Amino acid sequence: MKLSLRWVALLRDERGLAHEELDWPGGDLAALYAELRKRHGFSLPPERVLVALNEEFAQWTDEPRPGDEVVFLPPVAGG
Repeated sequence: MKLSLRWVALLRDERGLAHEELDWPGGDLAALYAELRKRHGFSLPPERVLVALNEEFAQWTDEPRPGDEVVFLPPVAGG
């Protein structure tokens, strides 16, 4: 299934992209982040990242559907 991924803050910097489309065979958001972390070398473990599905906070056990937008939200420092 096709998913839309949006990257912000540190994850955007580590990925080098702000947005991408991904073919995902299925599974929960935890499995998705684990695969993407391995694939792209993300430094943050999942316990330091929030996840949103279609602009609403989601649980790691939620499973995206075709066409969904997933955003992984790392801690953001401000000042």
